[in-house]
Amino acid sequence: MATALLVLSALLVLGAVASGSALLVTVAALGAVVLGAAATRMTHAELLASRRDANRDRAEQAQAYRRLAEARADEHAARVAELTGRLGEREVALGDLQTELVKTQRTAAESARQVEVAHRRNVDLEKEGRLVSRSLESAEERAADAIVRVAELEAEIDVLRAELETVTVAWRSAEAGARRRA
Repeated sequence: MATALLVLSALLVLGAVASGSALLVTVAALGAVVLGAAATRMTHAELLASRRDANRDRAEQAQAYRRLAEARADEHAARVAELTGRLGEREVALGDLQTELVKTQRTAAESARQVEVAHRRNVDLEKEGRLVSRSLESAEERAADAIVRVAELEAEIDVLRAELETVTVAWRSAEAGARRRA
């Protein structure tokens, strides 16, 4: 619309100049100034409206980003809580298995000692061979069971340590990622 007013004023002035009348040129010039002012006013109003629209859009984007940041912070906090819980569970399980391993190792050591004692008694006391032989077999069986149990517990400890390390790495990675996003 502003462009049409400027074109109209230019045509009005050109028409007045072509007519050669000073009065018409003066009136056309005044009309051109008025039309130019109106065109400027229209352009200014459009500029203000576009700025208001742009400011409103930026405010809406800022609110959306704030909501997104809050949601990410909540998700991060939930993930940290979950990983902390899992880490605590793994540490408790690892502690329990280590306690069980110590007990089993003591049992294995005691069983091994008993095997040695039974073996010496067997050499010294051939008369009591059958009785000592039974005791020896029993002690060897317990020692073998204890050795198997120790191996099983050590394997479980290795698995739990690997899980603990994986959870710890994931937790630290999640924290590092959250720090980078923040």
